[in-house]
Amino acid sequence: MFRKILIANRGEIACRVIRTARKLGIATVAVYSDADATALHVALADQAYQIGPSPARESYLRGDAILEIARRSGAEAIHPGYGFLSESANFADACAEAGVIFIGPPAAAIRAMGGKSEAKALMQKAGVPLVPGYHGEDQSPDLLQSEADRIGYPVLIKASAGGGGKGMRVVRTTAEFPAELAGAKREAISSFGDDRVLIERYLQHPRHVEIQVFADAHGHCLYLAERDCSVQRRHQKVIEEAPAPGLSSEMRRAMGEAAVAAARAVGYVGAGTVEFIVEGGVFAFMEMNTRLQVEHPVTEAITGLDLVEWQLRVASGEALPITQDEVKLDGHAFEARLYAEDPQRNFLPSVGRLSHLVLPENLARIDSGVRAGDEITAYYDPMIAKIITHGPDRITALHRLEQALAACEVVGVQTNLGLLRGIAADPGFAAGDVETGFIGARPHLLEAVVTIDPVCIAAAALAVLSETTESSDPWAARDGWRLNLPNLRRVILSCQAESFDITATPSGHGWDLHWNGQGCVAERVETGVRIDGVRHRLSVLRQRESLVVIRHGVNLVFTEPDRLAPPSAAHGAGGSVKAPIPGRVVSVSVAIGESVMRGQTLVVLEAMKMELALVAPQDGIVAAINAAAGDMVGDGTELVTFAAED
Repeated sequence: MFRKILIANRGEIACRVIRTARKLGIATVAVYSDADATALHVALADQAYQIGPSPARESYLRGDAILEIARRSGAEAIHPGYGFLSESANFADACAEAGVIFIGPPAAAIRAMGGKSEAKALMQKAGVPLVPGYHGEDQSPDLLQSEADRIGYPVLIKASAGGGGKGMRVVRTTAEFPAELAGAKREAISSFGDDRVLIERYLQHPRHVEIQVFADAHGHCLYLAERDCSVQRRHQKVIEEAPAPGLSSEMRRAMGEAAVAAARAVGYVGAGTVEFIVEGGVFAFMEMNTRLQVEHPVTEAITGLDLVEWQLRVASGEALPITQDEVKLDGHAFEARLYAEDPQRNFLPSVGRLSHLVLPENLARIDSGVRAGDEITAYYDPMIAKIITHGPDRITALHRLEQALAACEVVGVQTNLGLLRGIAADPGFAAGDVETGFIGARPHLLEAVVTIDPVCIAAAALAVLSETTESSDPWAARDGWRLNLPNLRRVILSCQAESFDITATPSGHGWDLHWNGQGCVAERVETGVRIDGVRHRLSVLRQRESLVVIRHGVNLVFTEPDRLAPPSAAHGAGGSVKAPIPGRVVSVSVAIGESVMRGQTLVVLEAMKMELALVAPQDGIVAAINAAAGDMVGDGTELVTFAAED
């Protein structure tokens, strides 16, 4: 077994590998960019080396710098995690040349299966069913266009070298194809350093089911059941589960055996995932990811195995510890990915500081790479945590997931927590009725309509009252005391455009509150509030001029209007397009003096390895352009201004 390994990654996967390495007595070396200087994985590792500036291409994607740090630190092996260099055959070759063990498959296997086009050709030769498509080497735009026309719309453009939804576009008409192809290629080169794509028919109601395979260098290979990853947004997984609901034992065996055959065909070693599309009881090969998957914890939960430990043991030359017949499945597991993003704005990533973060480690397994006070930046994937629950059956595991999601508290960025809670509570999801269009078919899941709970109103009022009464100086206390008059306080709060005029009088250890025809006796307690004798668990945080009340995983923001402030001037619709988050300008598609139409793309912005098309909010004429391709811009930067047409 290794004595020291380097982890060529960041975030939750780096922390995940460190935990298993520590369990096995292996020292760890972390690398970090400027943006990650105070990150959790840096704090957890035994040693940490600065690797470069914040952009991934100048830090985590620099294989030469990582190998130099491995040499300086004395690391015997490199664990690449997932993403970045994990599926780089060139990096695997460079590790071998440097005498450092790459904790992953041989470079030849990565080349055979890491490229989607090559993998599909290999599977076609092996007789594995494929979705109709084009997987050839000729990447000329005209040929790709003609192949898409031949296949028939809608088609799916996919980056050949990567995954995670990067470089993936659904195209529904031939007219849309050129622009979508260009965008997919830009994302692919930015994320994977390779702009090759493949095209395949876009299935309307498929399920995404994948098989975890594992092989050692002694000729042994097995599969560890399957995972259903059908619930997705922007072609990225949101909630995964194992085993897949409604999958027969016969199909599980057939898919597992096909996945093992695929791994054997390329001399695979280590952890890998063979992904299938399933529709109408028939499965077809999609791709193979030659690395550990983000969703591997659900497989660990139902098998009782540590897949990172298996990776380390296999890479050090050991044989797999069990045979296929000894693989036992126990119960059911779910994984929910908690992201800093805004589902109402097409899942736009949200950047900012995590001023408050509480994750339910007593209710679920939590895999995270951030802490309260850390910043979600525009440079990397905006994942906050993975929340994993397990139970003896699917319903129990799902109920535990609902409880865990309700106990999450995040303040400082927008999150998809409401979406996750909505999916977990959806009757169709509870019945196992899942497919890749699950979220799209339920637009109500993206709505941010939240009922303003009277308990939360009372909690916010109590917080304001406590701020003005808890003082050791009686002359400084603003408790409403009056000579020969009742101690009557008034609190005015606003939330979601509703106003609450609350009167409060002392009552025992608390206050008698009345507003809008409602009333209660309320007092603060250690875990929340007591309302009319009933305790309610919640949290209240002061955020500058606002109060955030967190209950059941929902944030309600209350503000106190300044009654002495002059009325603010009304703002018009605005004749400009601003950057919604920090990022790099990819292209500007208009010129000064040009007429634009509402909805027309003006600027393409890249942030967190994703392209965002910024469109004109109204018809007009471009008056000024304040950024050029390649510029880094901050949140709220005015990129294009225009004047309204007559």
